[in-house]
Amino acid sequence: MEIVRGSQARGAQERVARALLESGPATVAELAERLDLTGAAVRKHLDDLLEVGHVESSERPPYGPDNRPRGRGRPARFYHLTQAGRDSFETAYEDVAVGALRFVADTAGSDAVMDFARRRVAEMEAQYADLLDLRDAPAERAELLADSLTAAGYAAVVVPTGTGVQLCQHNCPIAHVAQEFPQFCEAETEAFGRLLGTHVMRLATLANGDGVCTTHIPTAIGRRADEDAAAPPLDPSAIDAPVAPLHLGTPTDPTAGRTTS
Repeated sequence: MEIVRGSQARGAQERVARALLESGPATVAELAERLDLTGAAVRKHLDDLLEVGHVESSERPPYGPDNRPRGRGRPARFYHLTQAGRDSFETAYEDVAVGALRFVADTAGSDAVMDFARRRVAEMEAQYADLLDLRDAPAERAELLADSLTAAGYAAVVVPTGTGVQLCQHNCPIAHVAQEFPQFCEAETEAFGRLLGTHVMRLATLANGDGVCTTHIPTAIGRRADEDAAAPPLDPSAIDAPVAPLHLGTPTDPTAGRTTS
């Protein structure tokens, strides 16, 4: 990470930043408890991160409900990473991954990159499949999926809309890779559709420069499992067999249906 190297204090600062990356917005008290640091130490590290523009603060969380108990005095502030803060986590490993994928694309073509992306997403899909019951309403399945994604570091929430809900991911651990290889976002969108048992549409992505990855889930037309069973999760060992991409429809706005994550 660029902002912290070379000392114990900077190592603690990196832990604070990584906690915000993995778990989303938090107060000083929450970070202190999570990292076993004093509140004063956490506040000092946050001040340093604020100064370089890697962290912002607000009186309410930037997404999701504010469930803090109300008491006397000023409410505690929430701290969250900025895009610059997320970018600072780009590592040499990602550079190697991008280089390897470029080699695959040059020698075997973009379809081989898509096969690899589907294989990677299949592992995630198999992990989450048992947690989602297709007999539940699509919105309930979306909430469970968001919880699982948040536990994996995606900082996901579900936001109701007029025609369904939106699954919003405020962090993507492979955003830098997906900037060059949108196949990873396409494969993830396909998996979301299978896990939720309904067609979904990717509206915005971090990899495309948007502030959040947003997937629209139409709850009004969500299929029930006893009416139209969703396809089973992909078997990573059977990735050589082509997988039909999920039909995402044809949006009127040519940018609205992008599947880059």
